[in-house]
Amino acid sequence: MSSLTRLRALRPATSIPKRSRRWNSTTTTTATNEAIEPLKSILIANRGEIALRVGKTASQYGIRTTTLYTDPDRHSQHALSSPFAVNLGSTDQYLNGERIIQVAREHGCQAIHPGYGFLSENAAFAKACTDAGVKFIGPPYKAIEAMGDKSRSKEIMIDAGVPCIPGYHGAEQDPQHLEKEAAGIGYPVLLKAVKGGGGKGMRIVMNADEFQQQLESAKSEARSSFGDDIMLVEKYITTPRHIEVQVFADKHGNCVALGERDCSIQRRHQKILEESPAPNLREDVRQDLWEKARQAALAVGYEGAGTVEFIFDNDSGEFFFMEMNTRLQVEHPVTEMVTGEDLVRWQIIVAEGGRLPLTQAEVEEQIKKRGHAIEARIYAEDPSMNFIPSTGKLLHLRTPPASESVRIDAGFVEGDEVSSHYDPMIAKLIVSGPDRKAALQKMVTALEQYEIAGPVTNIEFIKRVCISQQFVDGEVETGYIPKHRDELFAIEPVEPEVLAQAAVGLYESEQIRRNQKPPIIPLQTIGFGNAPQPRMFHIVETSSDPQVQNQSVPVQLLKTAPNTYQLTIASDTFTTTSTFNPTTHTLTSFFPHTRLETTLISDPSNNNALTLFTRGRQYRLHLATPAWAEKALGLKDLAHSVLAPMPCKVLRVEVSEGDEVKKNQPLVVIESMKMETVIRSPQDGRVSRIVHRAGEMVKAGTGLVEFEGEDGKE
Repeated sequence: MSSLTRLRALRPATSIPKRSRRWNSTTTTTATNEAIEPLKSILIANRGEIALRVGKTASQYGIRTTTLYTDPDRHSQHALSSPFAVNLGSTDQYLNGERIIQVAREHGCQAIHPGYGFLSENAAFAKACTDAGVKFIGPPYKAIEAMGDKSRSKEIMIDAGVPCIPGYHGAEQDPQHLEKEAAGIGYPVLLKAVKGGGGKGMRIVMNADEFQQQLESAKSEARSSFGDDIMLVEKYITTPRHIEVQVFADKHGNCVALGERDCSIQRRHQKILEESPAPNLREDVRQDLWEKARQAALAVGYEGAGTVEFIFDNDSGEFFFMEMNTRLQVEHPVTEMVTGEDLVRWQIIVAEGGRLPLTQAEVEEQIKKRGHAIEARIYAEDPSMNFIPSTGKLLHLRTPPASESVRIDAGFVEGDEVSSHYDPMIAKLIVSGPDRKAALQKMVTALEQYEIAGPVTNIEFIKRVCISQQFVDGEVETGYIPKHRDELFAIEPVEPEVLAQAAVGLYESEQIRRNQKPPIIPLQTIGFGNAPQPRMFHIVETSSDPQVQNQSVPVQLLKTAPNTYQLTIASDTFTTTSTFNPTTHTLTSFFPHTRLETTLISDPSNNNALTLFTRGRQYRLHLATPAWAEKALGLKDLAHSVLAPMPCKVLRVEVSEGDEVKKNQPLVVIESMKMETVIRSPQDGRVSRIVHRAGEMVKAGTGLVEFEGEDGKE
């Protein structure tokens, strides 16, 4: 079996729109005899799901692909997707443009597709490709250069008649000067890295007191992510929406807008839900957005795929140019769903020198017929901890069934590792329906079918957003998550039936292990013997949120007959008849009042973790280690320690030993996956020890700061 065949057998199906006629280099909207150069081989200079996405379209049209990978990615799905794969070595080599061009030439690749991120918006790399005789599947380097500099791009847009938000875009970067400009604009203001993107190097500043601290943080993140810390300052609109327009242009002067996407649901200034068409938008405003986006693209002689991003003011109904992303976007499948077009194929057509497959009128006709689409980004991250990335092995992965209206673009399969080296996005779930209401219902159903055990994910959080009433009504803005925090982060109790399922599943799994290995009595075991004895499980709902007090719930289990269990939880006692399938990890139980089917995935190596999936909801539990066992095993009491939530580098330590600190006060600033995270104090107290200093690399679960205990000791 080839690597590509193996991959297709492993990954969930991905539905990419196909046109009713076969596309080729001579199929255009206008008859032409112009000579073009069909592409036969492409180097994909990216990783993960976008590398797989590009490879899928290329293979559909007989184009050979060469993929790249680094040492941490050597077993990744994109590395296995082509028989032509090159190891670049260390983790940062996806940014080594010179080496990548060399690989393309050595392997006879006519073109390089940069995907998104990495080198996709690097004007110097695009120029180097052209100079080396390798096509860059993207816009001309001069267009990237013009639109990549946020200050220069705004000057171009103003000249082109595209409205821009008030702000300072000058060269003077003295911190005091920037603070003076911010005062002149009026708070709140938005700090943005000139070379930035993806929410990195961006901070909202509410008042002058926090300006310098936020500026330092934004500049630090910008240097780490882009190698450039030049900042601009803009007026921050208090009730904004993020609406962007997908544009496409060819070498013949044709430019079309393929509809807009609303990307207002964000965390850390990064999108997690995108949809098209944008809800509650007047048709005249929609058409004006499209026209202004086309003007923006034509103003820089654009070619290929691009996205013109606007800030829409909910209060005034005005919109302002924000920036142009000179590449294919992460959320491009939303546009593919509502147009029926394959945008990667469009990119290839333009790179070959062909004309756009559709006119603007034809695009609009397609959009009218195809309804509504929504994309959810499935991340390995912990929403309760300000969405910090999560890492680990995907112990269990079950996806909703793919169809014409449910699409999954994934870069991982079960058993893969989500590492700390790269972006933690696991997959994109895209659904469509005849209208927004139908699409939303389909999204909720698909999320209920999505099961991931291992790293913490945002699936449960996205479900809450999708059923939040104001979101259902289309009343969206970029501040939606903080404004609805109480609703979206509400703690839901674990039902007794779920705790019962956990206890029965643990018991049955334990019996299987005991039959496979020499008997080992677990720490939680009480009273094993020849006669039936009760078992006591101390089960805790897992939460990394320091605001949540994890309470141990005692569950007593007694097996009274084959498949029959008597369970006591708190003061309630009931009997179940249960059957456990170890192959599928599925437990089916008949309670006196209901039937419950549950998938249980245990991870003894991770705090005795147990993940349950039942009735469309995920529960993360673990077994509490009794106090006597902690003492017997010499386990250190970490109750007064603040731990690293993931593998990371310590950037700054904000406190000193002996300091009195307040709850939520910044303690340490860490970096992981090119993202800065502030670790805040979970309590009032006195710092007794700084465990790790700035510049040190730290493993997940390692202590960062220790507090004095109630007795004045650690």
